Amino acid sequence: MQVDASETKRQAFFQTVKQLFENELPFNRILGIRVVSLGADTALIAFSNRDELMGNIFQKTLHGGVISAVLDTTGGVAAIASLADRFSELPEEKLLPIFGKIGTIDIRVDYLRPGRGKDFSVNAWVMRSGRKVAVIRMELRNESDVLVAVGTGTYMVG
Repeated sequence: MQVDASETKRQAFFQTVKQLFENELPFNRILGIRVVSLGADTALIAFSNRDELMGNIFQKTLHGGVISAVLDTTGGVAAIASLADRFSELPEEKLLPIFGKIGTIDIRVDYLRPGRGKDFSVNAWVMRSGRKVAVIRMELRNESDVLVAVGTGTYMVG
């Protein structure tokens, strides 16, 4: 099976996004996020619960700010991934300044259940991506597939 050149460049673009979000952003390292997968319209991020991320030490639940931050981060990853077709041809040194201009315009978070669990994942998908703005939907689930929180974010992409 032969992989076409555009798919190879898209995968290289996704690898650059993964490297940036996992290793270059200090707050993401504190959260311990791992970019599990990226697609042109989706992103999946995982992280594990630790004492430093708890908001309620008696119930051992995630802090609401952690939930919001991870939803926002995953939305941002999906927003950048939505640019793969537009920017995958560029070399990495030209991508990083573009990534630096991408940011959250607005995010809404609905906390549905306490953040109980050991491991969590956030799935995000693009609802719309235009020249200037992308709208992303995110869902946070624990290892038992319990839906903990959902979010909708609007991101500046152009």
